[in-house]
Amino acid sequence: MIDVQNLTKKYGTFEALKGVSFQMGRGEVVGFLGPNGAGKTTTMRILSCYMPANSGTATVAGYDVFRSSLEVKKRVGYLPESVPLYPEMTVTGYLNYVAKIKGVPRRQRPDRLAFALESCGLTERYQQVTGQLSKGFRQRVGLAQALIHNPDVIILDEPTSGLDPRQIIEIRELITRLGQNQTIILSTHILAEASMTCKRLLVIHQGQIVGDIQLENGQPVWYQNEDTGKGRYLRLEVKGNLSVVEFILNKTDLPYTRTDQGLNNHYIFQVSLVDDLENSETIDPRPQLATELVNHDCQLLEMSLSEARLEEIFLQLTTT
Repeated sequence: MIDVQNLTKKYGTFEALKGVSFQMGRGEVVGFLGPNGAGKTTTMRILSCYMPANSGTATVAGYDVFRSSLEVKKRVGYLPESVPLYPEMTVTGYLNYVAKIKGVPRRQRPDRLAFALESCGLTERYQQVTGQLSKGFRQRVGLAQALIHNPDVIILDEPTSGLDPRQIIEIRELITRLGQNQTIILSTHILAEASMTCKRLLVIHQGQIVGDIQLENGQPVWYQNEDTGKGRYLRLEVKGNLSVVEFILNKTDLPYTRTDQGLNNHYIFQVSLVDDLENSETIDPRPQLATELVNHDCQLLEMSLSEARLEEIFLQLTTT
C-alpha cells in the first residue's frame, strides 16, 4: 500500500531525509517515531503530496506521489501537525466543503458526514463555529476531515495532541477499528501511546530509518536496524579469561556488548538474539555457549533470556 525507496529531501544545505526506505501493507497501523527534527513530518508531507522530495520514489495505493499526485490525494487522508481549519465555518459546513473538494459523490456525503461526526465525537458540536472550539475539538475536526472521503491510507501527524485522557482512548479505539481495513501511519512523541495503537514502529533519526520494531501486546518482539535483527537478548555473566570468552562469543556470529567494568575477571555481556527468517524462529545460542565456556574452564554464573523494553530500544537507536 505504501512503498518508499531512497527518499531524500534538502532544505538549503540541510538534508532532512537521507535515503529513507520502507514498505507498509493494507491493514497495517504503523507508528512513526523519532526525536524532534528527525524527519517524520517531512516524510508525511511527501507521502501526502504536500511537498516534493529531491530524489527517490514513493507510491501510495499504487500511484506515484510525484507523477500522479491527484490520484494519491484521492486515496489519502492527512491530518497535519497544524489542523487546517477555516475558523469562520461551522463544523458541518467545513466537513461538507472538504467532502466536496475530495470528490465524495453528493449522494454519499450525508452518510460520510454522519460517520465522521460520530466517529470523532462531534455529533453535539456539528453546528458550532470551528474558531470557537477548544484545541481538543479542533483536533477532532481535523481527524474527521481526514476520514470523510473513506481513504485507503490515513496519515496522522500527532493525532492525539491536545486531547484529554478520555478523548485519547476514543481516538485510539477509532484508529484500531479503521486499521482493520485501512493503512494508517501515525507519528507521536509518546512511546506508550504508540505501543497501545500500533503493531509496528518505524524509528527515524537524523533523516534515516534506524529501526523497524514489531510489537505483540504492546511489547517489542523483535526489531531490526541496518546492521542486524534484535529484540530478545541473552544476559551472560561469566568469570574467566576475557579473550577466551570473547573468542567463544565470536563463534556464535551474534552481536554482543559488554556492560560491566570487568573487575576480577568477572564480566557481563548482552548477546542479541537474531531471528532465523527461513525457519521463523529466534536463534538460541545457550547450549553452544554453555558447552564452550565450561570446556574452556570459564565459570558460568548466569545465563538468562530477557526482552529489551521499548524505551531501551528507542534510546539505543536514537543515541549518537
